[in-house]
Amino acid sequence: MSSAAVAPCVSSSEAFAQWVGVAGERFEAAADAMLPPADELPQRLHAAMRYAVLGGGKRVRPLLVYAAGEVTAADPEALDRAALAVEYVHAYSLVHDDLPCMDNDVLRRGRPTVHVAFDEATAMLAGDALQAEAFKIIADGTLPATQTASLMRELAHAIGTQGMCGGQAIDLAAVGQTLPLPALERMHRMKTGALLRASVLMGALSGQAALLTECTREILGRYGDAIGLAFQVVDDVLDVEASTEALGKTAGKDAAASKPTYVSTMGIEAARAFSLRLRAQALEVLTGLGPRANRLRELADLIVCRKH
Repeated sequence: MSSAAVAPCVSSSEAFAQWVGVAGERFEAAADAMLPPADELPQRLHAAMRYAVLGGGKRVRPLLVYAAGEVTAADPEALDRAALAVEYVHAYSLVHDDLPCMDNDVLRRGRPTVHVAFDEATAMLAGDALQAEAFKIIADGTLPATQTASLMRELAHAIGTQGMCGGQAIDLAAVGQTLPLPALERMHRMKTGALLRASVLMGALSGQAALLTECTREILGRYGDAIGLAFQVVDDVLDVEASTEALGKTAGKDAAASKPTYVSTMGIEAARAFSLRLRAQALEVLTGLGPRANRLRELADLIVCRKH
């Protein structure tokens, strides 16, 4: 791979920053409107769900949905529903990961975690309910039945035993061990990468079927694979380099918990270089999609070059 292919990060354009802002505002408004109201029975459960979703975050998964939707000229409302679905799942996974029986963390997005702000039982139920809401919001959309089924299938495969939940199980079992790189990569492609890949594909699946050829789907899947793994590699680096204040969660927890990471396995410089190579792969694979994929290209930089 050429040195240009792994060029260092550059500042994002003003137009991209504006797009991120507009897309983020659109997502926040949709989430606020479509989550169950906090004053509706059962109020405490609904309040916990809203706390989990509306408490900030990078919104990388919704941004990937919106960006991939540009490739297939997707309707904005359909993209809202796909974006909400992936973020509901992401939020539920964080709620459960933070529980004492998992990572036992007390800080998330700069605030007390859900089980601290509410209680463990409510946190468990809030996560369960958010997973159900993710499928409900897709099912209640106006897309044709075949598209709706494809979206639900993509999400289900991404979060089951061969995706997010399976990856988390491997992660828990690997505490205190040294995993070889292939095993570490498999774990992170499942635990983190699968939902990021699904975010890309669900954005594209929300659009015009005629624009989502087999070739385009293959390209987007390969992009999602690369950027999904890159996200985790960068997370491992930031867990070492960034502060708790910058991350909004407890820094250094992976090392303290003796979890195998890319930093513990490769070293920090090699891990950072690996993330840049994955970014280069993601950008290279998008070449055939032309300007329709510009936002996905810019998101590759956002994901790999972030500082928190």
